[in-house]
Amino acid sequence: MTTLDDRPIADLRGFGYEQQLERKVGTFASFAVGFSFVSILTTVFQLFGLGYGFGGTAFFWTWPAVFAGQLMVALCFAELAARYPISGAIYQWSRRLGGAVVGWFAGWTMIIAQIVTLASAAIALQVVLPVVWSGFQLVGSDPTLSSVSGAANAVLLGVLLLVVTTALNAASVRMTAVASSVGVVCELVGVALVVALLFTNAERGPSVVLHTTNLDSSTGYLAPLLVSALMAAYVLVGFDSAGELSEETHNPRRTAPRTILRAVAVSGFGGALLIVAALMAAPSLTDGRLATEGLPYVLTSRLGTVPGKLLLIDVAIAVFVCTLAIQTSATRMIFSMARDRVLPFSRMLATVSNRTGTPVAPTVVAGLAAALLLMVNVGNPALFLALTSVCIMLMYLAYLMVTVPMLVRRLRGRLVDAEPDETGRPAFSLGRWGVPVNCIAVLYGLGMAVNLGWPRAEVFDPEGGHWYLRFLGPIALGVTLLLGLVAYLVQRHDYHAAVGSPAPRLRFSRPATVVAEEV
Repeated sequence: MTTLDDRPIADLRGFGYEQQLERKVGTFASFAVGFSFVSILTTVFQLFGLGYGFGGTAFFWTWPAVFAGQLMVALCFAELAARYPISGAIYQWSRRLGGAVVGWFAGWTMIIAQIVTLASAAIALQVVLPVVWSGFQLVGSDPTLSSVSGAANAVLLGVLLLVVTTALNAASVRMTAVASSVGVVCELVGVALVVALLFTNAERGPSVVLHTTNLDSSTGYLAPLLVSALMAAYVLVGFDSAGELSEETHNPRRTAPRTILRAVAVSGFGGALLIVAALMAAPSLTDGRLATEGLPYVLTSRLGTVPGKLLLIDVAIAVFVCTLAIQTSATRMIFSMARDRVLPFSRMLATVSNRTGTPVAPTVVAGLAAALLLMVNVGNPALFLALTSVCIMLMYLAYLMVTVPMLVRRLRGRLVDAEPDETGRPAFSLGRWGVPVNCIAVLYGLGMAVNLGWPRAEVFDPEGGHWYLRFLGPIALGVTLLLGLVAYLVQRHDYHAAVGSPAPRLRFSRPATVVAEEV
């Protein structure tokens, strides 16, 4: 009796690949990876102060606005997950929809964004652990990320976390799935407990979200709320990770679309409750501490030291599974591109260990690159925070490299119909709602990408004196595209030979057709 699903193996062969990864991920584990990447306990705790600092109590409304936009993107991704159940989802989807060149740049951009996001998730331990116990402050005495000792300690804790997640990811996909599932259960229980305890210790009613307390309206409401929306934009990404594990998931055509949508829906609902509960229970809305100390301040001051710290331990668990999920996604993206011989050292990066059934080299590369990136925080924490902002912009651009060509194909009537799922039922499809949903996804993605990359001094260089931080978004985008262009030109002949299309002569306006799409 085989442990692999026969239909997914046949699907992979139809796309030109053999089954190499171990298919051991179930429905809940698939959901867990997508939900863990978003990780509302990690990111809302880490970034609540950013949203409140600019938008005050009204910043709550930026959350449902961003959630609505990302839900449109997730619906598009769910359709594609049913059509193309392949690892390296963003890369594979974009190259089959927009051509080889678009696919290359989408994959390259996503790898850069995932590695920076991996580093930013690992550094979140500094926000939690020293609050739980001062002994976790191994360097100096000031735990704040902006201080010299806090920045150094954040790097130390982050590197230690990356060592653990790298070892776990390299050891077994089954162990990774189990760890993610257990961690997500802890996170869901933690979210429910935090919301319930804060609601029962509320200082004010839910109507607080209808007020404009702490919102600077000197330039109107739109400008500060656009900045405040960055908090939700940073949080509600990564739900596509369920698609990254398609080659390791049982019945992926049926499972992945549903888990993508569940991940974004549960994250959106849970995050909204967390924000409302925090605003209702905060001891003060005007003393400045809510903007600087965020949710840890609300928990410890409202619930008491012991219960508050116990819940912060749960947040630390969420940070762990978030880091694990991001590294898993980055690893599969690297593996998928290397398998098409599009990256340097592709032979090594496309190798799956016979002993562990995992792509060990991409796992180590992702972990090592994130650890090296963490070192930037020692000398200049502001630069690291700016890089974190930029990486989310890159992720939105990678998403656009999927939704835009998808809309073009849809309007031309060339979007490939999905085959029935593994149970013989119709695969997930938007049907007649496809065009309006896809249009909204594209418009939202374009607007948020501009919002994320806009050179605002108050976001990228709040202390002033570093002009390059303010313009880091356009600079980082230019550097990413330039490096990607060089890497593409070096590997393009091998890449186009692998995907079955001729290499264009440096003219990127007419991407080559990918033969594999028609299979």
